[in-house]
Amino acid sequence: MAADPVRDAEFTEYVTAKALWLRKVAYLLCGDWHGADDLVQAAITKLYVNWHRAVRADNIDGYARTTLVNTFLAEQRSPWARWVVLRGAQDTAPARDGDVEATLDLRTALAALPPGQRATVVLRYFCDLSVAEAAQTLGCSPGNVKSQTARGIDTLRRMLQTRHAVSSPEGCEP
Repeated sequence: MAADPVRDAEFTEYVTAKALWLRKVAYLLCGDWHGADDLVQAAITKLYVNWHRAVRADNIDGYARTTLVNTFLAEQRSPWARWVVLRGAQDTAPARDGDVEATLDLRTALAALPPGQRATVVLRYFCDLSVAEAAQTLGCSPGNVKSQTARGIDTLRRMLQTRHAVSSPEGCEP
């Protein structure tokens, strides 16, 4: 494929503008910043290869998000993901405001969800997609998105209630 300076400039401008957003979504999907960086790199490589399709899409952000989520889900199905777990030093971004402990509990609980549930919860509640948009992104039915989201939310509630009950024994609440 011959180099096209205009195409490359458009791609570079888009990725530069959306890199932080892609990284945040990737972090919510995979649960650690190093993995998020690798996931974004793999996704933008695929995006570059298919940039001619992406610019013709009605929603380039949707195309990029779909590429990112599909890359994440494909990696989760790979034997490599089951054999290699690179989770030593937990590098986390500093919290801006709010309840840091609750944020960390939510991130831990989110990371414990199965990949499909995690993807639907991230798409529905972080990316603020409708059921239909999430289904289109994941390439599945709206019913599948609804059931995966419901299971994911139920699991998150149970995990967070358990953590709260353990951290606040009866009679010791502030």
